[in-house]
Amino acid sequence: MKRPLDGVTVVTLEHAIAAPFCTRQLADLGARVIKVERPGVGDFARAYDERVQGMASHFVWTNRSKESLTLDVKQPVAQEVLAKLLEDADVLVQNLAPGAAARLGLSFEALHEMHPRLIVCDISGYGDDGPYRDKKAYDLLIQSESGFLSVTGSDAEPAKAGCSIADIAAGMYAYTGILAALIQRDKTGEGSRIDVSMLESMVEWMSYPLYYAYEGAAPPPRAGAAHATIYPYGPFPASDGTVMLGLQNEREWGAFCKTVLERPELATDERFASNSRRVANRDALRALIADGFSSLTVEQVVQRLDTAQIANASVNDMHDVWDHPQLKARNRWTTVPTPSGLISALLPPGKTQAYAPRMDAVPGLGENTDAILQELGWSSVAIASMRSAGAI
Repeated sequence: MKRPLDGVTVVTLEHAIAAPFCTRQLADLGARVIKVERPGVGDFARAYDERVQGMASHFVWTNRSKESLTLDVKQPVAQEVLAKLLEDADVLVQNLAPGAAARLGLSFEALHEMHPRLIVCDISGYGDDGPYRDKKAYDLLIQSESGFLSVTGSDAEPAKAGCSIADIAAGMYAYTGILAALIQRDKTGEGSRIDVSMLESMVEWMSYPLYYAYEGAAPPPRAGAAHATIYPYGPFPASDGTVMLGLQNEREWGAFCKTVLERPELATDERFASNSRRVANRDALRALIADGFSSLTVEQVVQRLDTAQIANASVNDMHDVWDHPQLKARNRWTTVPTPSGLISALLPPGKTQAYAPRMDAVPGLGENTDAILQELGWSSVAIASMRSAGAI
């Protein structure tokens, strides 16, 4: 079956996570994604680690179903190749260093007159203007600037998210922005520019704690794996492990007291009679819950929680997730080729019967260079000359 973005061509000058994650999702939907990389080095995320059959974990995650074209874009002949590529491209994505794309003549303003239907998506740390425009930005730094670290961690110290959350946020907004721009182009016939900043993407995700601290109010405290403003909500010890649970309303609080703790009188205890009171008295309530769970196994606690219809979850590590029974039952794993052989890969979220997502190979560095250049009209002799000059 045809995929939504079949026939759409994306050229991307990308590295690390935000832009590659955006364009990989476009590839999932059928887009042809041509990834321009530095000759001999490539996307620096290729060298982050060697955990996946000798390849980098970040890279295999964000780069399947793409074609790798090596170009030294500072050389005139490589710039000719890039210009030729853009003639038939629908989307250009870049997350180069601040100002680098404009110096290469790849700003929207420079390209729009020649390619009026081209959509240009620029991903940066802080956006294209303002006093922070030229600051370097990495995921941890944006977690800090956006206030994320101020609400994450424990009383003793802040903690970063265990995955690249700022990059992921920016990649998601770039992805959805490009989809919207493609729809807009169908209506107007014109391409447009999308300016996505990691800071603004993360601040959008921080809107709940921002509003909680509205007009100078105290912000949510750091609460570890617990919820800062709802209680009980988080990890609690049983006799043989940890249970993660969450209560959302007073009906659930009453059921929790009666069925899980088997102490129905606590439901009307003045210390715990509303969520705000439970938060204020969380230390006392935590001690009561820990005492109630101390003689029960994790399995017994979960059985009681399920009976009471209280939300709960396992505290899984990465090995548990690889073997998660729900993912297996829904057939969410497949395999994709790589230069090092087949690897497991999660099918994209958003199961649909309309089409099968594209799940093609993770490319080796420059794997598709010759084929793309020949497609664009360069001869084998010209390609050999470009390679000897270090242009590809």
